[in-house]
Amino acid sequence: MHQKTSPALAIGTLSDVHGHNFLGEDHRRHERRTWIVIAITASVMVLEIAAGSMFGSMALLADGWHMSTHAAAMLITAFAYRYAARHADDARFSFGTGKVGDLAAFASAIVLAMVALLIGWESALRIAAPVSIDFNEAIVVAIFGLVVNLVCAWLLRDDHDHYHGHGHGGHDHKSHSHEDEHDHDHPHGMPPQANKAARDNNLRAAYLHVLTDALTSVFAILALLGGSLYGFLWLDPVIGVVGAVVIARWSFGLLRDTARVLLDFSAPRRGLTQAIRTTLERPDVTVTDLHVWQIGPGHHAAVVALRAATPKAPGTYKDQLAHIDGLSHVTVEVNALPRAA
Repeated sequence: MHQKTSPALAIGTLSDVHGHNFLGEDHRRHERRTWIVIAITASVMVLEIAAGSMFGSMALLADGWHMSTHAAAMLITAFAYRYAARHADDARFSFGTGKVGDLAAFASAIVLAMVALLIGWESALRIAAPVSIDFNEAIVVAIFGLVVNLVCAWLLRDDHDHYHGHGHGGHDHKSHSHEDEHDHDHPHGMPPQANKAARDNNLRAAYLHVLTDALTSVFAILALLGGSLYGFLWLDPVIGVVGAVVIARWSFGLLRDTARVLLDFSAPRRGLTQAIRTTLERPDVTVTDLHVWQIGPGHHAAVVALRAATPKAPGTYKDQLAHIDGLSHVTVEVNALPRAA
């Protein structure tokens, strides 16, 4: 609770009737592309498992079942997009469903960590007890898998990590298009780091799963070539360990970033909080309390308490914040400076 001084102006909210749809700008497109990638991955998975069973190829079988784990993980991404869209206007979600994608990405990061552990464990076992490899067949499978994963990675690429902002003064949604400002001059003194949290972590999770498969294929091709040409049988499991470390690092990064969003950790949004302070504070106006948190990809909420020598209506201060990209839901509390005795 804020200690109010007398006299105090009423707390200003966005509006009496305000939508809470804080989904990412490209939510629908990302969902469609994720389903396409799942369809491609599942089709190749079925083809490889069927061919491996028919022709007795362990390489095809192993790659097919490996792809099945990533297809299952990407289902988390797809269902999160679908759930968030269906419940975007559900009043039970106080700030909408913009964080559903981050929750799904957190779960996907755990799956990614498990994949890293399994690859590392299997590679360690092969270092201790090398197994025979059909190099020619395995190389063909690895190249095929790499091509498929590169196509999927292209489909899941995020065309722009920056957010075409939605500022709110008086709570009418005003879109600010910056399509010609990819380097962002950040008008009105907006620090560049304020937009870093605009990325869609749910899409990022699916992309990392595909990238994991692609990396595994690249490492496998290098290891198999080394084994085939020079007889380095130890190279395959050693590179497998290296790949597991890289994947684990990706997993940790995704876990860290999604946990920050889920726990309303403010460090990544210091640029945004600084922009709010810079905009509002004057010699006669002081921001006494400020909370900023992410409520969806590219969307942030803020609660601002300020003290002014000559208080104005809350809407006046909200209008001053209208230019700030990514600030989608604002509540302002205005208090007057205490009168001298």
